[in-house]
Amino acid sequence: MSDTTRFTTPFTRDSTADDVLAGVDLSGKRAIVTGGASGIGAETARALASAGAEVTLAVRNLAAGEQTAADIREGTGNPKVFVGELELTDRASIDGFVERWDGPLHILVNNAGIMALPELRRSPEGWELQFATNHLGHFQLALGLHDALAAAGGARIVSVSSNAHRMSPVVFDDIDFEHRPYEEWSAYGQSKTANVLFAVEASKRWAGDAITANALMPGGIRTNLQRHQTSAAAQELFDNYDGWKTVEQGASTTVLLAASPLVEGVTGRYFEDNNEAVVTQDPTADHGVRPHALDADAASRLWNLSTELLGL
Repeated sequence: MSDTTRFTTPFTRDSTADDVLAGVDLSGKRAIVTGGASGIGAETARALASAGAEVTLAVRNLAAGEQTAADIREGTGNPKVFVGELELTDRASIDGFVERWDGPLHILVNNAGIMALPELRRSPEGWELQFATNHLGHFQLALGLHDALAAAGGARIVSVSSNAHRMSPVVFDDIDFEHRPYEEWSAYGQSKTANVLFAVEASKRWAGDAITANALMPGGIRTNLQRHQTSAAAQELFDNYDGWKTVEQGASTTVLLAASPLVEGVTGRYFEDNNEAVVTQDPTADHGVRPHALDADAASRLWNLSTELLGL
């Protein structure tokens, strides 16, 4: 398949996760979904479990994760739904999760995230918290699980990004807002661009291990992700937005990339509404992917910088 060929499927923005996985048998496949206790993470986990996969919810809140896992087991009849503790801003927690993992891993869904923190917050290392959580934590997790992914023979990594990537490239000269004024949406956008760049570079570096990696925009879904946006202006914006998806629709592109046979071998791309996004430089466009998120040089630079920051 040519790199210039846009990849499309029969599915649309209105398709649900169950629509995408209809007739797909994931028996014998093992999946990890970060942030699987709620929102589209929980629906992603439920859909994968419904298709027969063994699913581990990687969560901060074990009690919430256990409740979600119990609900999924009961609703799907699949007993192989487990919970693992994972705090993406705690490097020891990530290492512990990796050390506890045993055997091959067929699907890694980097879904967890935080969005548009109104005030600048930093990780224990001093990194801007959205970049640390949304990118660096998942980067460390993926590298730690590399051998498990390689052992699966055809593993897939799914990096949940956002159309907010259009708000900022990775600003390598000042990722952590040490010299420029903090702006919440620029910080979030930078971290979401990083999610795409990770998939772009992983698709190259790990191709020899038969690991594919893709990124996606799930769409607008009312979930706990918006919890930090409490201002009257933000609430008015959300209330007047007419493009909301259901959780079932929001998880569909994730499970398409995680498990559909239609995208077998597809890698290093950015999807929205169950199809590869069009590349656009229009600054006003709500849809499509911006060139800075697919830039090969930026992807390689970010990978090298991330390994350096994490001492990997």
